Amino acid sequence: MDYSVWDSLLHASLVVQLTLLTLAIMSVISWAIFFAKRKQLDTAEEGNTLFSDLFWKARSLDEVDEKADRFATSPIAKMFKSGFSELNRLADSKGDSTKTSVPKLTGSDNVARALTRSMDIEISNLEKRLSFLATTGSTAPFIGLFGTVWGIMSAFHNIGKTGAASLAVVAPGISEALVATAIGLAAAIPAVVTYNHFVARLKRIELQMSNFSSDFQNIVRRNFFVDEK
Repeated sequence: MDYSVWDSLLHASLVVQLTLLTLAIMSVISWAIFFAKRKQLDTAEEGNTLFSDLFWKARSLDEVDEKADRFATSPIAKMFKSGFSELNRLADSKGDSTKTSVPKLTGSDNVARALTRSMDIEISNLEKRLSFLATTGSTAPFIGLFGTVWGIMSAFHNIGKTGAASLAVVAPGISEALVATAIGLAAAIPAVVTYNHFVARLKRIELQMSNFSSDFQNIVRRNFFVDEK
């Protein structure tokens, strides 16, 4: 059986071989993205967990800021740095300090915007290359179908040339068609599964980031800002 499959590949028409090569390349890239993205999301979630633990146990935001650089893989640590930097800029412009607990500042929307901007950047970074998985999942079956149609056309062409419809005449073209279909599905199915898996994980990370943004804003508004209503 292995021999017949390889024989079909080696003796397939140039168009079918190019189709199969395209599918093979898409599959290899998809698997490379899978392993790289899994590692990236694993480290991001682990970093978020460790940073959250530090954030809630720290005695002050300055203490968190001093240690935040240790969590380079944590998206919410980067959000904190952006939000805290904006808070310090507001404090410097007013001649105040974030070390005080007396609310004196205005412009809390600036902090909110800094957090939102940082969150958007981090989400965009985590989403990189996922579109290729979606593209592979949606197009690979059709690319395989193209190879299938071409293989069937080849089978009918052979029938026309020989004037006979024997198995020896039809089999090569039909074999090409079936191999193209199989490889198209083999490239598409893992891509779709991994894409959906990563999207679900990204939603979970995005929820963590959104919750952290709300918590951080509540803390700084309560401790550093006057009532702006």
